[in-house]
Formats: sequence, C-alpha cells, structure tokens
Amino acid sequence: MGDEMENRRKDKDEDEYEEMYSPFYGIEKGAVLQEVRLFNEPQPSSRGCAQIISKLLYLQNQGEVYSKEEASKVFFAVTKLFQVKDVNLRRLVYLIIKEIPPTPEEVIIVISSLMKDINSAEFAEGKGQAIRVLCKVTDVSLLGQIERYIKQGIVDKDPAVSSAALVSGLHLLRAGNDLVKRWVNEVQEAATSGRHSSPMVAFHALALLHKIRQGDRLAVSKLVASVTRSKGSVSQGSVLAQSLLVRYAAQCIADMGGANNPSAGGQDRPFADFIESSLRNRSETVIFEAARTLVALPGIANRELQAAVQVLQLFLTSPKPVLRFAAVRALNKVALTQPSAVSPCNVDMEGLMNDPNRAVATLAITTLLKTSNEGGVDRLLQQLGAFIGNIGDEFRMVVLDAVREMCLKYRSKHRILMTFLSNILREEGGFEYKKAIVDTIVLLVNEIPESKESGLLHLCEFIEDCEFTSLSVQILDFLSEEGPSSDKQANFIRYIYNRVMLENEIVRASAVSTLYSFGLNSPNLRPRIITLLARCVHDNDDEVRDRATLYREALLALAVEGPAAQEFALDLGGRVIPCPIVNLKSSLETYITSGAFDTPFDIESVSTYVPEIASIPSVASEKRNAPGALKGQNLLSKVSTIDEENILEPGADTSVSFSIVDAYMKHIADIPQLSNLGMPFISRTPEELTESETEYVVSCVKHIYKDSIVFQFNITNSIPDIVLDNVSVVMEALDDSSFEEEFQVPSTSIACDKTGHAFIFMRGQPGEMNYSGKFACSLKFMVREIDPNSGHAEESGYEDEYVLEELELSAADFMRPMNAFPQGSFRASWDNLGDMSSRADEYGLGYRNSLDEAISAVCSTIGTIGCEGTDKVPSGARSHTALLAGTFITGDVVLVRLGLAFDATQNVLMKLVVRSTSPEISELMHALVGG
Repeated sequence: MGDEMENRRKDKDEDEYEEMYSPFYGIEKGAVLQEVRLFNEPQPSSRGCAQIISKLLYLQNQGEVYSKEEASKVFFAVTKLFQVKDVNLRRLVYLIIKEIPPTPEEVIIVISSLMKDINSAEFAEGKGQAIRVLCKVTDVSLLGQIERYIKQGIVDKDPAVSSAALVSGLHLLRAGNDLVKRWVNEVQEAATSGRHSSPMVAFHALALLHKIRQGDRLAVSKLVASVTRSKGSVSQGSVLAQSLLVRYAAQCIADMGGANNPSAGGQDRPFADFIESSLRNRSETVIFEAARTLVALPGIANRELQAAVQVLQLFLTSPKPVLRFAAVRALNKVALTQPSAVSPCNVDMEGLMNDPNRAVATLAITTLLKTSNEGGVDRLLQQLGAFIGNIGDEFRMVVLDAVREMCLKYRSKHRILMTFLSNILREEGGFEYKKAIVDTIVLLVNEIPESKESGLLHLCEFIEDCEFTSLSVQILDFLSEEGPSSDKQANFIRYIYNRVMLENEIVRASAVSTLYSFGLNSPNLRPRIITLLARCVHDNDDEVRDRATLYREALLALAVEGPAAQEFALDLGGRVIPCPIVNLKSSLETYITSGAFDTPFDIESVSTYVPEIASIPSVASEKRNAPGALKGQNLLSKVSTIDEENILEPGADTSVSFSIVDAYMKHIADIPQLSNLGMPFISRTPEELTESETEYVVSCVKHIYKDSIVFQFNITNSIPDIVLDNVSVVMEALDDSSFEEEFQVPSTSIACDKTGHAFIFMRGQPGEMNYSGKFACSLKFMVREIDPNSGHAEESGYEDEYVLEELELSAADFMRPMNAFPQGSFRASWDNLGDMSSRADEYGLGYRNSLDEAISAVCSTIGTIGCEGTDKVPSGARSHTALLAGTFITGDVVLVRLGLAFDATQNVLMKLVVRSTSPEISELMHALVGG
C-alpha cells in the first residue's frame, strides 16, 4: 500500500511538473493536424513550422497512432517545407519523414527533393542527413536509382557525410539488401584514403566491411588479419575501430575452436597476439576491451589470463567510476569459472566494498564471495552484514545469489551462514528479497542435514512477523514436510498454532494442514494435535473449519480403526488423490445433482485423464521446484494460457484456475452428441486462427481422446450492429490424415462482443495412426443486421465466409506431460527402460538467448515437461543436461535426456536421447525435433 501511494504521489508530481513547464501539455492530435495547414502558406514561418513538427513528433512518441490518411496529409504538407531555406527546420523535416515514413507510392515525391539537397552546395551541412533519410524511406525496387549518391557519399571529404553513407549501408545490409556488397571498393577507399582523420569514419567503415563479409568465415579472417598487420590500417587512430577490431579478432579465434586449439594449427596465434598487444594501447577503452575479451576466450593460456587480470586489477583503483565498474564486472564473470585467477585482486576489491557507487560495491562483494577461501568467510560476512542494509533490494538479490553459492561451497560454515541469513531476514525488504532468503535457508536445510534444526527454527521465528501471506504458506508447507522428522518437533507446534490464532484465513488453513502432518507422523504429539484441531473447528472460514474437522476425524480414526483408516489418513496427509481435482469436482457435482445417494460415491469411477490446461501444480509443488527451493514434483512447462503467477499465489482463488477447464467440459457435456465422451486425455491450449484485431476473432482448442478429437472453436464477433447465425467451421484436410470428420455442432447465434462455440468431431481411422495433419479452415455463417429502431436482428440475412489460418496436428498434441514415474524417479524409470527402445541423435537449434529458452522450445515441440528441477539452467552455464518426461496417447512412457551446449556463435547444439516403452514413439519424438 505504501509503494502504491508513493507511486501515485510521484505520478501526481510529474503531472503537475508537466502542466507547469512542458510546452506540450494538453495538446491534442486533432488540433495539431489542423495546424499543419500552416505548411501550405506561401511564406510559412520557420519557427511556427518547427513547433508544429515538434508537436507531431511528441504525439507519436507518446503512443499516438496516425492513420493512413493522417500520415499522408502530414507527408504532403511537410514536402512543401523543402522550399524553406532554414537549416534547423530542414533537420526537423528530415526527422518527421523518417519517423512517419511515406508509403511506396508517395516515396517518389520526396526522392527528388532529397537528391537535390544531396547535390546542393547551399545545404552542405545537411547532406549526410539527407542521405540517411533517402536510404530510410526508399523502397528496395528504387534503390538502384540512388546507389550512386550513396557511393559518392561514402568517399566524400566531409566525415559527417561519409559516416552517414556508411551507416546507411549497414542498415540496408541488415535489411537483406545485397546491393551494398558491391560497395567494397568505396568503403575501403573511405577507410584508407586519409582524406579526413575522423575516428567515426574508420569505425563505420570497419563495421561495414565486416558486415559485408560476415557470411564467409575465411573472408572475415583475412579482413581482420590484413587490418591488424597494416600500420596505416582502418583502425589506426580510432579508439572505437580498434575496440571493434579486438572483438572481430576474438570472433575469429572462436570460429577456430578457441584459443590454443591444436586443431587450428597455430592460425589463431596472430589474432591472440594482436589482442594481447592491445593491452598496451594508449587508450583505456581499447585496453579494457582487450582485457575483457581475453578473460572470456575459451582455452586461454594461463599467462595471457594473468596479464588480462593484472590490467583489470589496475582499473580497480582508477578514479573513474566507469572503469572501476567495468573492471569489477569483468572479474566477477571470471570468478564464476576460475576463482583462483581472481584471488590476487581480493585486497583491491575489499577496498571497493565502501565505494560510493552501489553497483561497484555490490559487484565487489559478490566477487569476493566467489573467490574468498574458507578462512575468510567469518570476516567477510561481518563486513557484508553492515553493507547489505544500506543498499536496495535489486542489489541485495545479487549479493544473495553469491551467498547461496558460498553456502554450498563451504558447508562446514553452515552455522554462521544460517545466522547471517536469519539476521538479514529480519531486516526491511520487499517480497522477492525475503522469498529469496527463505529459499536459501530451505536449500541449506535440504543440502546440509546438520543445519536442519536451526534453519527450521529461524523460519518459525520469521513467520511470527511475516507480512507476506504466500511466504507464510510456503514456510508452513515446508514445516509440514521436514518438521515431523526433526529431533525438536515439539518446539515448532507453538509457532504453527499461533498462525491459526493470529493470521488471515489462507495462512490459518495452511497451518491446520501443517498441524495434521505433525499429528500424522508424530504419535507422541497426536493427542495435543487433536486438541488443537478441535479448537479450530469453529473457525469463521469454511476452508479452515472443513480442514480442521476432516483432519481431526482422520487422526481420531487412527487410534480405533483398522488398516483402511490408516491408509486413508496417510493418503490424506500425503495429498495423494488418484485423479485430477477438476475430474473429481465434476464427478461429485454429477453425483449430487443425480440424487442417487443410495449408492456410495466411488472415487475409482473418476476419470484419470488430465486436460493439459487443468494440469496446474499446487502451491507446494511450485515452491518445491523454485530454484534452490524445496525438493519434490516438477512444474509443468508453461504451455497453459492461464496466468500462472495468479494461480501460484497462495491467496488466489484456485477455483478460478479450473474455471476455464470447467467451462470447456460443460460446453461439451451440454451437447448430446459429445456428452458421453467423458474427460479427454489432454486438452491443448487455445491456438489463435486470426489476429486479435480482426472483425471475427477465432481460436481453437484441441480436446484429444483415445481414438478421436474434438475441435472446439471459440468465435468472437467484434462487429457492431450485426448478429451471426448458424456459425460453423469448415475443415479441409491438406494432406493424408488418419482423422475424418463425423459431425459438427455449429453455434446458433453470436451477438456483437459475444463469444460462441462451434465443435467438430473427428474419429481416428483403424489401423496405423498418423498423428500429424494440416487443415485449411474457414468460417461460414449467416449475417443478420440489427434494426436501429427495434434493436432486434432482421429476419433476412446473407451468407458469408471468412478464411482462417491453417490448423496443424502434430504428435506433440498427443503427448501429456508426466509428473509421476512408474519406478518412483526419473533415473529408476530410465534404467528400467534400458537401451532396447533408446534412440540418440544430435541436432542444431540455431541461435538462442539462453539454454532455458532452448529447453522450453524442445518441451513445446515434443509435448514434455522438465523433471527434477533440470529445466532450470544455472546462471552463466554454457552447457546443461535436462530430463524431460511425458505419456503418449497410446499409454507409452517417454523419457528424454536433453544435452545442450552453446557454440562460439551462441548457437545451441543438442544431443537428444529418447527412451520409451515403444521404439516407434522414440522415433516419432526424433522426427518432431528433426522436422
């Protein structure tokens, strides 16, 4: 609440400031477009025109969108200003033409004016700007007409013009225009002619030369080698060009397999020598670039690494904050893989712990945490305790990540580390920061058994004053798992019961469940737990009362009933339900509405098929799978359209999580032809078949059954004053498919801004199944207009059709993510399958920002999920192995070992090993990835 009020206050202050000082306050697009008429006057005011253009640009930067007609109006008016000989106004004219570009039909109008400016001696200072605009707005088909002007600009004596032409060439090349590759001679001439000594020309020329040759590694290698050998080279005298050349040299080394790679045959040596020689450059920028590049080179020799680290160490004591930050940031990355190489810098980094720049101090702290030896942990944590209270949460999170690594590195220091975490947990901080500390304590408890008692006690003390509901629930859930096996379990009961008395209903319900876990697993505490639960049966909240009543009766039954009661109590305590909650809920509703209470409800009759969008983990599952958090089952990959952040928040209404599933199932149950199908094997997430801004918005949900598919089309009518009747979807197979349409159920009527549902039922043909297919889809309907007088739809109408995107089926649609394994764990199940149905192969996944992204892409492609936390890649890792699992529609188990690694160009290489109870399914998974 405090943060929200602070944000409102800031917004109010900004609004008041804008009202008092901003010249653009209160302007409206319509009024400004009317002012554009000033451009058409015979002698327009340069100052007035400049103000109008500024307003137009301001409106666009604020998110205003100009329609095609408005943009054309502005464009034709602005072209009149080429007659005004005012330099400042001409610059604004260029800017608005770039920001509100003309259509291909309008481009021809402005090209002649721009060419005139390029050739004009009166406007020489605007020649470079004119070239930039010309390249920006010219269509590819017209580029040949202006090519000679750009080539002349490249070799122009004015460095501003030359740089403008070179940068324009870079933009054109990125847009895929191969015409630029013919300008090599002009680019080299601009770089080496010596007609001007502008460092920017050399920088841009080198960048364009490299870009032209980028597709040919040998050509790039020759370019870099020739430039590094030449004394009067492109980069001579240009700090930026020299820094760029260092990067290109590093890229050449990486293309050869890394530094000192025997297979390179010594060809990488000249490039490595050049980078090392750059450590002695006169420019601090080049020196840092060389040092940063050297420490990042794979396979770098120890001598070269030490030389680079020594240079970075000198920068640590620089009076310039930017150099100190750059150096400590580079050393921080080195410490991830080679902490011993950074250790000599520890004394200098300790001096940076009190640096006035918080970013520098934070990086110094985290680097010290990675490089310090076990004997220095006590002193370092003492310094850290005084430091961490004076920085913001974003810096604290970075420090905490390093502390977590230290916890696992020096396990014998768990007592002092646990005390440190407990102390900072009591300090002020936001939710993410506090949750990260709790996760770290949980990690210590799980990984270091000796820290269990103190860790649980610290967590109990924290929830006494915890202001975050979800954190309290997470800790109580962890206590229910670890507390009963503790030697001092009785000490935790007081803290847990206090939550029942003092907290909100969400925490109270979780506390009741935790008490039951203690009573179930601790016979000596059971009488006390039964007494405490008896006090909870009169709680104001239904959920708390129901839990307390159920758990109390289960504990009482343990003392007097037989094995069946004990089995029930154990299942209840372990939260083991043999079917999905959504299926159980639906079956119970059917049982109640039927009124057949003479026959007891049989849970064995509930379907175990899991709709994908209903396969949402519990709060406890999510916590157990957080990075560095509790152990347990794994989260489903994010294939659902339901907002997981809201679902996983313990305070959220979980019935909302399943409301989408309930709605889908009720739609199907209400259709006589589909009502006997039951729950599907899996329901895929909605697939958009139109853009969201179109007049008819259509998405499709695939409900997969054992031998059939129900395609559910969700159709939204966004056109006012019409009603759509008898709405259906026509699906036409574009290739051989094993599924044939048997019938469809159209939507009877869809009013404006309403959503209707049409269904198509397809049954699989006997024999060998083909699990892929592609269908052309179109929407057919009757359009009836609304009578404005009566407000009712007219009786007559007309037939219409709307083409949709193609719809595809793949084998991944028939795969259900698997959370539980036949042999209890992934490893045991993997070993049990053996090599008989195993298939391994290697693939390239192309460029990826991270290995997490690559894992997510593979899971989405083959329909599996990550297991045992392996879908989370450690920070900074260049290789990783993930374990994936799923169940195919045939009932076959599919287990996958996914080996991933980055190559030198950030492309991901993948080794995929699949084991399944069916060799055909293993082949099918590889076909999905290979295709």
